[in-house]
Amino acid sequence: MKLIHTRTALLLIASFLVVSASYATDGYFLTGYGAKQQGLGGAGVAFPLDSLATATNPAGLVRVGNRFDIGLTLFRPIRSTTITGNQLPPGYPNINGTYDASRVSNFVLPDLGYNHLFRPNLAFGVALYGNGGMNTSYVHPIPLLGNTRGGVDLDQLIASPTLAYKLGAHHSFGLALNLAYQRFAAEGIQNFASPSFSANPAAVTNTGHSNSYGAGLHLGWLGELGHGINLGASYQTKTYATKFTRYSGLFAEQGGFDIPASFAGGLAVKLHRRTTVLFDTQRILYGQVKSIANSGSNQALLGSNNGPGFGWHDVTVIKTGLDLHVNSAVNLRAGYNHSTAPFDNTQTFFNILAPATVQSHLHAGATWNLHNGREINLAYIHAFQNTIDGVNSIPPSAGGGNANLSMYQNSFQIGFGWNRNK
Repeated sequence: MKLIHTRTALLLIASFLVVSASYATDGYFLTGYGAKQQGLGGAGVAFPLDSLATATNPAGLVRVGNRFDIGLTLFRPIRSTTITGNQLPPGYPNINGTYDASRVSNFVLPDLGYNHLFRPNLAFGVALYGNGGMNTSYVHPIPLLGNTRGGVDLDQLIASPTLAYKLGAHHSFGLALNLAYQRFAAEGIQNFASPSFSANPAAVTNTGHSNSYGAGLHLGWLGELGHGINLGASYQTKTYATKFTRYSGLFAEQGGFDIPASFAGGLAVKLHRRTTVLFDTQRILYGQVKSIANSGSNQALLGSNNGPGFGWHDVTVIKTGLDLHVNSAVNLRAGYNHSTAPFDNTQTFFNILAPATVQSHLHAGATWNLHNGREINLAYIHAFQNTIDGVNSIPPSAGGGNANLSMYQNSFQIGFGWNRNK
């Protein structure tokens, strides 16, 4: 009965959050959470600003006061695949050319957070946010994959109840329970829905959205070292999730798709009473999850324990930000975010479905403080176009050649905050 109630609650959360919420940034994780942090390049492990800080460092909630925050992100990724050098036998069509993966290109993603101080040193909060995702929706079929328009849709959403405690004057600690809801759909990959390729051919493609539920922990520490210097650290365990049963013949481990663990550290330095600079680094352990990490060239059947995957490895992300307190009414922000590539150029064939190629992001943001603690927050992010050119990435049995993947992104976020202490 408790499990049924938990699933019902998560579905209600998802009904609020899932409004075509599909994106890909640092691999497929978001660069940051909330308009304030997004304006800083996603940095904020040592610089909590609102109730969504728990998504980055749960320890920060005891520093942000009594707050309510809600936001909306408009997201536009443009992605494509170019196939070159393919030589299928006579009688097969020429499949070389560029395929537009942006049939659906506009997405909307809400988030919200609430925080309450029971005492000056004890806070409880909850945040609802998208952790990450990916989407491709090809305009035309890719004959190498199937006979209908191909694509995937993955959403990962988190509800995160959090306790934060301040120990003494300079150190705070936080613990969050990450309750996850995932959904996934794939279409247009009929060529792999056969006993030659899959352990369960009926659960490979065009079976609609499949749901998954999971849980993990998020721990954080925040320290004030004096002289305007703050340090922070956080660790998220792997979020263990139920399987995508409708795609048990596609993903390794019979549809397994846990959310990878990650850890991060951050430094915030107040250079001047109005100016703070931030430096964060994050490590996302994609290599822990077989359905993500297994090489696309694995010879096992799709859906088996060692079945082919996307060939992703762990990613390191560097985030830098600048916060400028112009006056009592205005804060301006800027930031830069750069991640290492999640997969090598030999792995581009399977990643036709998940062309997460962007690595460099430019961020800008602002806050307008209104009366009675209310504020309006804005952020803009541009992910620069990046192409990963395949190297012998298409198997010889499929005619050889390469899949070259490209993507760039723009997003705009608007948020409303209310500091209930004012």
